[in-house]
Amino acid sequence: MNVLQFHEEIKMPGCSTCHDHQPAQSVSPTYKKVLWVALVVNLGMFIVEVASGLKAGSVSLLADSLDFFGDAANYAVSLFVLGMALSIRAKAALVKGATLGIFGVGVLAYTAYRLWTGQVPEPLTMGVVAVLALVANVAVALMLYKWREGDSNMQSVWLCSRNDAIGNVAVVAAAGLVAWTGSAWPDLAVAVLMATLGITAARTIITQAWRELNQTSV
Repeated sequence: MNVLQFHEEIKMPGCSTCHDHQPAQSVSPTYKKVLWVALVVNLGMFIVEVASGLKAGSVSLLADSLDFFGDAANYAVSLFVLGMALSIRAKAALVKGATLGIFGVGVLAYTAYRLWTGQVPEPLTMGVVAVLALVANVAVALMLYKWREGDSNMQSVWLCSRNDAIGNVAVVAAAGLVAWTGSAWPDLAVAVLMATLGITAARTIITQAWRELNQTSV
């Protein structure tokens, strides 16, 4: 999420209000440290969910990792290109949007493969990792809670971290249903929904970034 200046008008999976066009603002050192922690947590959970999703055969875990990838990329953009020229920030957004979109399409393709093979994911790993992801998102939201009533950028950062927990709850529910029914359908359904949201977010990011690049060329 372009937290401080570049909080790209993205609607990340689980995030409905991540849009802002305000100029760069000064940020307290404490807030920057919190963003660094949030970046590390989200990047770490992205890796954990990808590895666990592949190991357990859970596409909903892979889809949920889109949240962590998107958030980690947003924190990185805010920390590394904040204050740089609009064209540089827009190019960074293009890379982020393209990567997110490619990964989302990959998750959909993997979902189709799992549907074809009929393999049922391992529900225990799904549930444990989804709960861990929920704890991570709640922890980040609590760290950002102090700035929940700041400017629109700060509010968006906190709200997106809070709302991402919805995806984690969905995966936990899918794990429970997989264990109860012995079917892969709950996992597949959640994966399709979250991957679609990720692709939609990628399209929004790319569209806005391309618009900003065109503005800089005028």
